[in-house]
Amino acid sequence: MPLPDTMKALIQLHEGYARTQTGPNIDDMSPFLALQDVPVPTPGDGQALIKVHLAAVNPSDIHFIKGEYGQPRIKGAPAGFEAVGEVVAGDTPLVGQRVSFFATASGTWAEYAMTDASGLVPCRPDLSEPDAAGQLVNPLTAIAMFDIVTGSGADSFILNAAGSQLGKLLIALGRDHGIKPIAVIRRAEQAQSLRDLGAAEVIVTGAGDPLAQAQAILKTLKPRVLLDAVGDQFTSDLFFAMPSQARWVNYGKLSTDAPTLPQMGQFIFQGKVIEGFWLTRWMKQVDPARIPQAFAEIQERFVSGKWTTDVAGIVPLSEAMTKLPEVLAKPDGKAFIDPRG
Repeated sequence: MPLPDTMKALIQLHEGYARTQTGPNIDDMSPFLALQDVPVPTPGDGQALIKVHLAAVNPSDIHFIKGEYGQPRIKGAPAGFEAVGEVVAGDTPLVGQRVSFFATASGTWAEYAMTDASGLVPCRPDLSEPDAAGQLVNPLTAIAMFDIVTGSGADSFILNAAGSQLGKLLIALGRDHGIKPIAVIRRAEQAQSLRDLGAAEVIVTGAGDPLAQAQAILKTLKPRVLLDAVGDQFTSDLFFAMPSQARWVNYGKLSTDAPTLPQMGQFIFQGKVIEGFWLTRWMKQVDPARIPQAFAEIQERFVSGKWTTDVAGIVPLSEAMTKLPEVLAKPDGKAFIDPRG
């Protein structure tokens, strides 16, 4: 079947970066995106064109369209990083197959997306569309960061934003590998479900004296890795309460407040480290054999039920400008865009 000349896509309205840091929340898409008809991209050497079945919406996407992410916006280009779809053209033997992918050349919030053919991830037939659409950013990050946890040699680790999709994946990994997750959350109503999932301890930042509670837990369990998506003062306080050789691994900035570092001597005398984690860099630096191993594990975990994707809502592309903020505002679950609707 011949490909159409044009497609519908959510197009970026701005170029480069913005001088803001407002977090991954959005009430109105219109300052940043517009639904437009644009040409279907043409793949070149080493590229693949994918008909998008379902596109994920991650916090990094919202930071990106606002100009707050580590990559510059491209005015006039479709937004969206991650999706699943069928390869319909390109320099690849995977034409006709269903694949998960990062869009490197033309974004996923569109009827068609384009990417490097080398990054295509074939999907098992028994892998659901939501699991396939979201198997890269969060699950691969969970695998990569859990490698950091296991490498620490500790019997526990601590993570904030633990009620997020990524947080739940990490808690389940800890449960299945006998490494105790210490979950930090803002909303008390999430606590029991995280304990049921496998969290050894749950710290609710808005209840009682959370730092005193955390200090007692950290003294007993002695985690050496803090996985941080928030970047606030409480995270800093947790880090300085951790034992020697602790690593603060930041991968997001949900908080708009900047933390202070009151105990600088710990970097000198206790060997503590603060570092950033970016999945793109990890994929370039890790042993190449680790990536296909990770995707095989990811798909097996979803198909077997060890992991689940909590779906907050699936929004048709034609209605995303008005309906996506409402789905993103839901406290639990992941949002998706369906370009076929």
